[in-house]
Amino acid sequence: MRYQWRLSKNLPNIIQYYSSAQCNPALLRDVWQPVIGLEIHAQISSASKLFSRVSTTYGAPPNTQVGIFESSHPGTLPVLNKRCVEAGIKTALAFGATVNKMSQFDRKHYFYPDLPAGYQITQFYHPLASNGRIEFIVYNPAVHKFPYRHSVELIQLQLEEDSGKSIHDKDNNRVLVDLNRAGQPLMELVFAPGLRNGEEAAAMVKEVALILTRIGTCNSRMHEGSLRVDANISVHKPGEPLGTRTEVKNLNSLRSLVKAIDFEVERQLDILESGGFVTNETRSFDTVTQETKSMRDKEVIQDYRFMPEPNLLPLRLHDSSEPDCLYNGSLDIKEIHALMPELPEATRERLVKDYGITLKNAILLVSDDDLFNFFMTVMSSSKRNSKLVCNLLLTNLLGALNAINVNIKHSPLSASAFGEIVDLQESGRILTNISQKLIYAICIDKDLRTPTQIVHDNNWIQISNEDALEELVERILNDNLQLVQKYKKSKKKKKIVDALMGKIKSATDSRANMKIVNDILIHKLDLQ
Repeated sequence: MRYQWRLSKNLPNIIQYYSSAQCNPALLRDVWQPVIGLEIHAQISSASKLFSRVSTTYGAPPNTQVGIFESSHPGTLPVLNKRCVEAGIKTALAFGATVNKMSQFDRKHYFYPDLPAGYQITQFYHPLASNGRIEFIVYNPAVHKFPYRHSVELIQLQLEEDSGKSIHDKDNNRVLVDLNRAGQPLMELVFAPGLRNGEEAAAMVKEVALILTRIGTCNSRMHEGSLRVDANISVHKPGEPLGTRTEVKNLNSLRSLVKAIDFEVERQLDILESGGFVTNETRSFDTVTQETKSMRDKEVIQDYRFMPEPNLLPLRLHDSSEPDCLYNGSLDIKEIHALMPELPEATRERLVKDYGITLKNAILLVSDDDLFNFFMTVMSSSKRNSKLVCNLLLTNLLGALNAINVNIKHSPLSASAFGEIVDLQESGRILTNISQKLIYAICIDKDLRTPTQIVHDNNWIQISNEDALEELVERILNDNLQLVQKYKKSKKKKKIVDALMGKIKSATDSRANMKIVNDILIHKLDLQ
């Protein structure tokens, strides 16, 4: 990307040159460094809302999941959902954050039609957890040749309730309000500004989604609004203070996240390089025009009138792993920590170490739970070659499934049948091209026979009998005496060998063991 800053040992000289009159303005952007920080709002996977027993089922008809608390009836009081607190603690532990023994809820006052009470219950001054970190791998084959690691600090994690949803009906000049989402339990994860471009932001959100899904605290379905991202974006020159930032709100897809960040960086650079000033404002992303648009400015600090929530006591936790811990009847951090599953990064490391697969393949497998489970099922039945399994799975099977637009979870080829194909090839009974034919026969042609049955019925067994192959080679040589004569006189013998090998391959419908054939062929040619 043209705005991406490239560190150089000669940076002082470069900056001095760029400031001179001889500098090419088109190169000026190389000294700017984008700085991106993300705030991620994750809906907690809970059957009921944060402060009431009202259902949280996605896709229900508008305003059918609203109780007296969400609609702010006078006298209604919040009752904290224990499941949501547990989810917040698990998430904090997954990011290595410090879970605070005491946290507190506050009221954040602002007026919107989708917020009946006129305030949001959140944790501002005393969040549930703080001081964590996320480590992730940045890898997009279309952009990066090799994956690289990056990390960003998690400043704090807080519990809060979601607001309702405003639907703007421009045709009738009105605003419709759906309060189904009001009171939905949220975790807000506030990350430090440690990202440099849209690809790193997308990679981080992917890892966050993988972690939350793995530990079961959020389903991370961005298209359903379960995971929403706000991006804080600025640019500055290295060594100078951070520039004025803008906030792009409610990005609900990875594509929108990348496009919004890249556009906003370019927009700010255009302003700065033309002598203007970036306005501190909130912006939205238009998926049609692929541009960010101004919503409201932040030059005047909005007074949210934060105050402690008077109807909720401070949330107190304890950790029985600490020697001086006194049990106070609250949630035990140690017990929740004991229930933590293996995290994605640990899974990737285990795949590389225990199965000897490449990091790239480990990234692909861990990025999809169904794909990972398929791989593990195939590898669990016997000591199969992991490299062969990965090649057939990630190239051939996924290619066939993409052709019919089917997810690996609903693959017509089961893990056991796939393993049978792997065994057939690994034992030398079939060749690689036959494996591909089998996969396509079952996935695309809907062949209901087992792989072994298909191989036998189509006579696809590899020919490895040396006597049979020697007889075949002798016949091909007798039918191609001109090539044999050329082989004796030519200096480009490999070209002639390849031509003869092609004829043998064609004569056996690609079923001959070409390694054995090659040895026999060279031996017979040298004897001519």
